[in-house]
Amino acid sequence: MSDAAALLPLVRQIYPERAETVPEGWLEEFGDRVSASVSCTLRARKALRTDLVARVRSHEAALRGLEGGALSACARDIGKLLRRDGFQDDLVARAFALVSCVAERTLGMRHFDVQLLGGWVLLQGMVAEMETGEGKTLTATLPVCTAALAGVPVHVITVNDYLVTRDAALLKPLYEALGLTVGVVTEAQQPQERQAAYACHVTYGTNKTIVFDYLRDRIAVGARDSDLRLQLDRLSGEGRARRPLLRGLSFAIVDEADSVLIDEARTPLIISAPSETSDEERVARQGIDIARQLVKGEDFTIIAADRRVVLTEAGHERVDRQSAALGGVWTGTMRREELATRAVTALHLFVRDEHYLVRDGKIQIIDEYTGRVMADRSWERGLHQLIEAKEGVEITAQKEPLARISYQRFFRRYVHLSGMTGTAREVARELGAVYGLPVVRIPTNRPGRRIVLPPRVYATESEKWQAIARRVGEVHRSGRPVLLGTRSVAASERASALLAAMGLAHRVLNAKQDQEEAAIVASAGERGRVTIATNMAGRGTDIKLAADVAEIGGLHVILSERHDSERIDRQLAGRCARQGDPGYFEAMLSMEDPMMSIVGERTRAALAHVVARLAPGRAARLGALSIRFAQRYAERTHSRVRKSLLKMDQQVGKQLAFSGRNE
Repeated sequence: MSDAAALLPLVRQIYPERAETVPEGWLEEFGDRVSASVSCTLRARKALRTDLVARVRSHEAALRGLEGGALSACARDIGKLLRRDGFQDDLVARAFALVSCVAERTLGMRHFDVQLLGGWVLLQGMVAEMETGEGKTLTATLPVCTAALAGVPVHVITVNDYLVTRDAALLKPLYEALGLTVGVVTEAQQPQERQAAYACHVTYGTNKTIVFDYLRDRIAVGARDSDLRLQLDRLSGEGRARRPLLRGLSFAIVDEADSVLIDEARTPLIISAPSETSDEERVARQGIDIARQLVKGEDFTIIAADRRVVLTEAGHERVDRQSAALGGVWTGTMRREELATRAVTALHLFVRDEHYLVRDGKIQIIDEYTGRVMADRSWERGLHQLIEAKEGVEITAQKEPLARISYQRFFRRYVHLSGMTGTAREVARELGAVYGLPVVRIPTNRPGRRIVLPPRVYATESEKWQAIARRVGEVHRSGRPVLLGTRSVAASERASALLAAMGLAHRVLNAKQDQEEAAIVASAGERGRVTIATNMAGRGTDIKLAADVAEIGGLHVILSERHDSERIDRQLAGRCARQGDPGYFEAMLSMEDPMMSIVGERTRAALAHVVARLAPGRAARLGALSIRFAQRYAERTHSRVRKSLLKMDQQVGKQLAFSGRNE
């Protein structure tokens, strides 16, 4: 995604961003995909064929004797050369050496050789796949400081406000020693605070915050306003109320890149305002009342693989009868059936404590990939109001969209885009095709010592949870800390109840305890500690082993259910055996896990029947194969959804551009 030669001229614009190109027809689209695939493959192969590490260490030797003032002068000199000559290899090596020396003095941390390679990959506009615990936060400082010294505004994007504030505070001494300013943008800030943060050399923010601020800029400034118009407004002092928050989309490094660029890319980002519809509450309650009278299998069927509800003929007739006297929006056939289908969806496909919480009388959405509550977010097209009616809480007003954009279209507008994560190889093809980002695996600083035990598969969920409780108790008695990964709040509470019944002390981390996250995760490596946690994607806090835990085998991680994506499972596994520590990982699954609903009730029941009668080893092999098939199907389905969303978003963008309207 990065063209280093073009980067510096582009970012000197008032509001730089990469021009968007939309392929005309399937042939051009196919050609673009092939070209992107070949380019990404070649770039990835060349990425680590460099003498960068040797150059950096050579320059470091010359810098070690310099005092603080001399290092500051060196930073100014390197910045001038970078602005004049661009990111030439030897200048980059000098910049990396300077950052490494200053980091050692200010933070007490010196970059490992593999981190230098990771920084080089990021500066080349690629995704660096680095194992959990290998120091991605420190690695990012190398390209961040190099670009910032060159005068390029840098965005460091991560998945939650906690990591944003933590990383910015941790690295602030390094940036300030190099003469760089660092800003933080969070959801709670006012526009003036955000403008000040974006005006810094380096800005930390979450993906959602930065995308929404970009949409606010498009609303305030207008998509067709030119760079010259923005410049004239600034010089004249006019238009202050509509001055952009951001300084454009110059240079971004995305932490947890697969989570942000892939997992969250199934949902468009929409800025909306309350609508003026007055009968929303009545319609929502009527819809749920009708849905509760429909019988699964008779009036509707659920296509689990697509998370979709289909009304049968009998269902259509029953909806017609039940809504005949309601009037209003229920009189139109298409609108009536759409409302009924959505109400059944709210009733049967959205599960409390899995997809949402009810907290303080409000529906709060749970991010399925991170297990966190997404504050102030709502489902669109009336679904949120139907779920509020289902749970009997106050029904909020629906919202009308003012601006929208998909993650794919937004991130492709950065002049330079790169990312880092521990799990990217499974989606390398999609990252290349959509964003032009090659994936480069960075070697670990020390050899890995993770022991992956064979999976255990049980016929029923009840059997599985009983076996998990026994296994946790067994490992606990050995003294090893245990991390039990669950997929939902409900599952974590079920596990907690079982362990409590055994008298086993433990701590729970799910969307209900997200404020205690850092403390719970940080202490999970203590001897004898038992921790239950929902999805660990993007947690950002390393589990460090207590002094004597490595001697008894390290952290023991148990996966209680496969996720829709194998990468999320690998992220959980990555919590143990970090930086050469020992550790164990095992999966304990059942044929009744929700993942298996994809294959249908009859097939799932038949497989459970067979598994129950097989020897444990054969049962595990058959069960693991079946669950993996279901997981692969879910991954392909989500990929199709992301592709469809991008196409639809591009079409909407073309239509709005033609009409002269915003995103």
